[in-house]
Amino acid sequence: MQSGHVTTPFGRRPMTLALVKGQFETANIRSGKSADKWKIYRDACDARTLLGVRDRALAVLNALLSFHPEVELKEGDNLVVFPSNAQLSARANGIAGTTLRENLALLVQAGLIHRQDSPNGKRYARKSRDGAIETAYGFNLAPLLARAEELAQMAQEVAEERRRLKIVRERITITRRNIRKLISAAMEEGAGGDWAFVEDQYLAAVARLRAAKTLSDLADCLDELSLLQEEISNMLEDLLLSQKTDANDAEWRQHKQNSNPESSNELEPRSEDEQGAKPAIQNERRHEPLKAFPLGMVLRACPDIAMYGPDGAISHWRDLMTAAVVVRSMLGVSPSAYQEACEVMGPENAAVAIACILERAGHISSPGGYLRDLTRKAARGEFSLGPMLMALLRANGNRDSVGNAG
Repeated sequence: MQSGHVTTPFGRRPMTLALVKGQFETANIRSGKSADKWKIYRDACDARTLLGVRDRALAVLNALLSFHPEVELKEGDNLVVFPSNAQLSARANGIAGTTLRENLALLVQAGLIHRQDSPNGKRYARKSRDGAIETAYGFNLAPLLARAEELAQMAQEVAEERRRLKIVRERITITRRNIRKLISAAMEEGAGGDWAFVEDQYLAAVARLRAAKTLSDLADCLDELSLLQEEISNMLEDLLLSQKTDANDAEWRQHKQNSNPESSNELEPRSEDEQGAKPAIQNERRHEPLKAFPLGMVLRACPDIAMYGPDGAISHWRDLMTAAVVVRSMLGVSPSAYQEACEVMGPENAAVAIACILERAGHISSPGGYLRDLTRKAARGEFSLGPMLMALLRANGNRDSVGNAG
């Protein structure tokens, strides 16, 4: 007998300790408990990804349930069904014998049914003189009753995950559409800026989106696209404000040339409003907290930090923060300066700032002083990591292009 396994009393099939545990739990069903078998079945279908069962196995489970005469599974009742393989196959849409046995094994492994083996391995029931079933050998449906609440909870979790996935996908679609419109408008109207580079960043983000499968991966893609949209909006906003200021200055100079001193006061209120518009926007931004950035984007902008992570790699934010402590010491940044940055920016953003400083270490004479300056600006709401990361992405993109060309 192999370690970790026990055999059934008649030595026909191996049984894992997990299945033994499941049988013990099934034996402790609350007295008088009952549940609708089809409600349990629907919950099992909804939770199939968490249970690790496929659709064909669920079709076999449906067939097994159809052999139980009552709608409800009740504690104290006989919950063992004993159809032949031919009967099961007929009710499971003609499934082949080999496939039937394979999916029955999957249901047992998933803890949805138990085998109730007879001495000769056959499935049958022994009845009393009055026709009542005394003993039955086949498949025990008791695990479904024992796990009814658990399966309902799992079904709810899957439904919630599906709902969040739908929301994230919708937001990604809207964000992609907005970015595409902004880039197209900027290019068509000849707006100043490196829009070809911006479009390359957008296409790279979309390429990563195609490979995203899980909710976490999609959320990271949404964060990256949202950041890109924000940066594009800021670029266009700054451009429009600059054009408006230039137009106002030109209008004011023209007015001074064509007007007498007495009439010059007519434009003063409007000029003050217009000149006050830009500081108003700046003040509004000043109170916004620093935004978090996708880890993947940070590592693309600051690849040098990766070698300081655990085992020379960074997989999680915790790894990045660990690496930042190492780099902080290496760069000569004092613990107090880094602690202050963590308090003002947040530990994740402080680690990103250290990664950015490392990437530009050859151009920064005093990393500690530079970090303190960034921290003071962040405290006043005058600093964002976004432009720094975008500049590093651009620089690394250009470096890669030169390397490929060489």
